[in-house]
Amino acid sequence: MKLFQNIRNLTLFGLIAGLIFGCTDKLDEPELNNNFAVGTDFSKTEDMQLSLIGVYAAFQRRGWEQPLLISVRGDDVNAGGLGDQQPFSDTDRFDYNKDYWMYNSLWQTVYREIITAHTAMEQIERYQELADNDGKALGNQYIAEIKVLRAMMLYFISQTWGDVFIPESSDTEQLLEVENLPTKTEVMQHISDQMDAAIPLLPPGHPNERTGIPGGVTVNTAYAVKALANQELENYQAVADATAQIINSGSYSLFPDFYELFKNPGKLSDETVLSLQYSDYGQGEGDRSGHLYAPYGPQGWTPAVEGASSGWGFYEPSLKFIKFMLDRGETVRLETSVLFTDRGIAELQQDADYATLPGFVSNTTRDGDVINDYARALFASGKHYLPSNQLIPGRTAYGSNKNYIMIRYAEILLMYAEALVQGANGSAMTADQAVNLVRERAGMAPITGVTLDQIVDEKFAELSMEWGKRYFDMLRLGRYEELSYGGRTFSEDKSYLPYPQEQVDQFPILEN
Repeated sequence: MKLFQNIRNLTLFGLIAGLIFGCTDKLDEPELNNNFAVGTDFSKTEDMQLSLIGVYAAFQRRGWEQPLLISVRGDDVNAGGLGDQQPFSDTDRFDYNKDYWMYNSLWQTVYREIITAHTAMEQIERYQELADNDGKALGNQYIAEIKVLRAMMLYFISQTWGDVFIPESSDTEQLLEVENLPTKTEVMQHISDQMDAAIPLLPPGHPNERTGIPGGVTVNTAYAVKALANQELENYQAVADATAQIINSGSYSLFPDFYELFKNPGKLSDETVLSLQYSDYGQGEGDRSGHLYAPYGPQGWTPAVEGASSGWGFYEPSLKFIKFMLDRGETVRLETSVLFTDRGIAELQQDADYATLPGFVSNTTRDGDVINDYARALFASGKHYLPSNQLIPGRTAYGSNKNYIMIRYAEILLMYAEALVQGANGSAMTADQAVNLVRERAGMAPITGVTLDQIVDEKFAELSMEWGKRYFDMLRLGRYEELSYGGRTFSEDKSYLPYPQEQVDQFPILEN
């Protein structure tokens, strides 16, 4: 089946090893696929980690199109125009094409990685059959880590399509026998239940405290995923309880410099709950692991470091978002989130209310990179920008060496605050205190008696351009009018993408 045609043995080459697992000669061995390799010695318990490594490696492999497609429909983001990806721009305007390659790529790739996760868990269970008690316990932890990564992938798929498959094993033929496609509610409840099973088996603390797998899953990662799933279920007491566990753990704090949070100084900071980790290994040539950030970057710039490559201009902060931030008196969060061009500044100033702009609104970043005018967009995303002076000498790719944050502590605080104003009881702090921690870091005055509207606005200011969080909040809260902006018209029936035609051809249940 095409859905899984790309599942194959994964060689965990040195760049993945150097990234998150430290030095070990075991990492050059291939991961087994869902047909267990002939001759595997399951009595070698120490090799059990290879299955876990394979899942982490798969989780890191995000195609450039995936986060863009997940997030482009929010009122915080526009698809850059005049490119060769017209259906991507159409998606931004809620005009969907079930034949578009991006849709199928997101579905196929993420499900492939979910099956990889099941394969790994089944392998670990084979090792456990021959392991001593310590080995069995370690295997249980590994399986729990994999459940968290699998749940995060399933979460993205269900947010995007709603009702989706829930694979229960590596046997993909079972999906052909599904008679009732699990609803989004069932998927999110499944994710929450999976986290309940994983939590007792996971290590405590912060991902940056893990020695064997720096940046790996901890119990707090599982609580975060549980909170996300229950937020979609509108089970706000469960959200409050899960986020309170993270807050009360004492393992997390906001990175003091919002501007640097999304750049090299913020890598694996105490604010990071879950991130995709990449590295150039401190060397200007040779092996590297990285995400393709070029789609987010400006098509034209004059970098402070000569030779640094520009981007493609596919991803643009919206004029609505920028005006919203200016109206609030935002400073560092606006400067961090948006790269301005002269043409974009001129467009802003056409509105008399924005004729005079703060000094940081400039086509030159504080690191000296000049964002030139380019055809596809007026602005570029600053959260996906790495200053050219933070590139390792010899590396020229846009954003090379930059991590990709998925969940951070600021979101946990705001989810907790929202849960409380939605009627939940809190056991960590007040909603005011949670919101004001985030506002204080942004240089914003404290507020009292915080309301739902204020929290929604705070999330808009804090989390825009990050994994579609704004779009999915608007769906959950039924604030569809916010998504009708800039000539767009949104209606509830546009909430989810259509199933990719290639998948409908394989699984007729999707057509129904």
